Amino acid sequence: MDYIIRLVIYSLAILIVSRFTKLIEIKNFGTALLFAFVLGIVNVLIRPIFLFISLPLIALTFGIFLIFINGLMIIIAAAFFKNVKTKGCLSSAIASVLISLVVFLFEMILFPGQTQIIY
Repeated sequence: MDYIIRLVIYSLAILIVSRFTKLIEIKNFGTALLFAFVLGIVNVLIRPIFLFISLPLIALTFGIFLIFINGLMIIIAAAFFKNVKTKGCLSSAIASVLISLVVFLFEMILFPGQTQIIY
């Protein structure tokens, strides 16, 4: 049940970021829900490969390059939908940071005491 709640939180965060910033375009909540699910699958299956390949660049930039990898995961997940449009890697990277911040705020409100900041 906790996974479903977190999936809805991510969907709402994606929808909020798409409505207020226009960095990514998503038509409705149903599309955002499916997009969040596909993004989770992409992050589990494809992201580790990109992390391994770009490990020297991640170390060289002290982890800043991870933001662009997250943006690339959004682009890959958006390729499965015709209702989801991205404006490029930089826009997707900024959107991934904003989505993470919105999810963090939602989790602080809904799960007080369970939200951890990992350094």
